[in-house]
Amino acid sequence: MIEVREWEAVQGGVVRVPDPERLVHLQFRRFAGCPVCNLHLRTIVARHDEIRARGITEVVVFHSSAAELLPHVRDLPFAVIGDPEKRLYAEFGVESAPRALLDPRAWGAIVRGLARDLVPAIRGRRPLPTPSGGRLGLPADFLIAPDGRLIAEKRGVHADDQWSVDELLAAAT
Repeated sequence: MIEVREWEAVQGGVVRVPDPERLVHLQFRRFAGCPVCNLHLRTIVARHDEIRARGITEVVVFHSSAAELLPHVRDLPFAVIGDPEKRLYAEFGVESAPRALLDPRAWGAIVRGLARDLVPAIRGRRPLPTPSGGRLGLPADFLIAPDGRLIAEKRGVHADDQWSVDELLAAAT
């Protein structure tokens, strides 16, 4: 059971987990501006209306401060939580490991993410990544019912190992 708690979102406002009326997809990502995380979150943004229509609220946690995160996430349509001390990571058992970057299954996403983000960052159109808390974080996904039951979870084994939107929707059925 996930006990009720409230967190302040980087973009403002308070997020309650569990949500008394909706499922919560609690995502643990890496650091502010993480190219792999950015690719993944763009797929969530593209299908956000579909996710909301299925009764799911997105909440994304990064191991960066609110100040580091805000330039990267201000346009996201869901709450982002900064956890620079990694307290929530420890509480939910979300790990860091060299395999985050060393696993060949992550390399394609790393290259695609860097190709998407690096040139705009160098030209000053996108903030540079801020890997405070390290580059070796592993992703994790939790689907939490309104009563606090953990319905499903996925703990990534490399940097690009998280639920797709289709996998999230299937878990919510």
